[in-house]
Amino acid sequence: MNLTYSAEYERFRTDVRRFLAEHWGESGGAAADTIADLTGASVRTDARATAFRLLAIERGYLYRHVPRRYGGAEQPPDPLKSAIIAEEFRRARAPFEIVGQGPSMLVPTLLEHGTEAQKDRFIRDTLLGTVRWCQGYSEPGAGSDLASLRTRAVLDGGHWVVNGQKIWTSNAQDADWMFALVRTEPEKPRHDGLSYFLIDMNTPGIDVRPLRQMTGDADFNEVFLENVRVPEDSVVGRRGQGWVVSRSTLKHERALIGGAHLTRRTFDGLVMLAQALERDGRPAIQDPVIRNRLVELEARLVAAEHHGHRLLTMSARGTEAGLASLVTKLYSTVLGYDIAKLAMDVAGDRGLLAPGEASAPAMGMFGLAYMWSLGVLIAGGAANIQRNIIAERGLGLPRDSRK
Repeated sequence: MNLTYSAEYERFRTDVRRFLAEHWGESGGAAADTIADLTGASVRTDARATAFRLLAIERGYLYRHVPRRYGGAEQPPDPLKSAIIAEEFRRARAPFEIVGQGPSMLVPTLLEHGTEAQKDRFIRDTLLGTVRWCQGYSEPGAGSDLASLRTRAVLDGGHWVVNGQKIWTSNAQDADWMFALVRTEPEKPRHDGLSYFLIDMNTPGIDVRPLRQMTGDADFNEVFLENVRVPEDSVVGRRGQGWVVSRSTLKHERALIGGAHLTRRTFDGLVMLAQALERDGRPAIQDPVIRNRLVELEARLVAAEHHGHRLLTMSARGTEAGLASLVTKLYSTVLGYDIAKLAMDVAGDRGLLAPGEASAPAMGMFGLAYMWSLGVLIAGGAANIQRNIIAERGLGLPRDSRK
């Protein structure tokens, strides 16, 4: 496998590095305002970061797939240039594209299915983090079987009147808007009677109630909608075709969750933890059982990274990845869980200490990583659902027998 870039791309890398050195520097600046992305990481949204992003967009480095009239860089598709930009921005710790439900999931959905008015109104501010979004998909009794959702909307004059409940709605307490699936044609088959709505979270009749997690935080919420009036033009795509639109959003969500660089960062932290903590009077990394598990995990991580290179190569050549693209999210989230589990085993009883406690290893962050890894296994489609999709759509295997 040849993982080197051509001279042309290395010159492009030099240009990116020069830009970063000139406009961001090594320090990255002092502490600043942040928001949480889909992975729980912090993303800078202060004035300096926003100004830098605008300049990077102007230079063609960020949001390359988004037309300039909507706030993007509008560059020709080039997966190798995109990979170099991501590598160099991470190296410089410079503000990159904001990762989250709005920029990473809704924006590409609007580009594919939205009206001109919807694109003009939402995309630019969403890319810069000034408009924040939550996703109204899951309901009580309608999680993995999303097509069974029961939240309904009835057209009344120029507005839809929405009634129902959403659950596990990430960041709804801070969101300005929600993109949601709602049933508008109850007489039609389940998948054909849904519409994809954009709902202002300040609309009367919306009640957000936090759900306390085992992390102690409340990132997820229940959202109750009682006679919520939504303008008729808030539907994305055609009325009753929300299932088709939602497939686009889920595709981008799974790609977002499956990135190997986040898993690599967690694994590198695990190695440092095993070097710092003792087990039976010596560094834990010298324990043969721990070393064996670390080697197994890194082998799986390297496989994931090389799989990413394979997908990048296929994309650069204009080749459809097919089955290869389906396994990324499943593989990455299962691996992330196993890495976090080993970190808890290395920490032992001290792994139960809360973040911020003086004797908590790595400030207690691996306890949070472990608890988060359980949720990420479900996000974007539970692991068992992903396995069924791969088996049925990728490998052509028959559906499970229904009892």
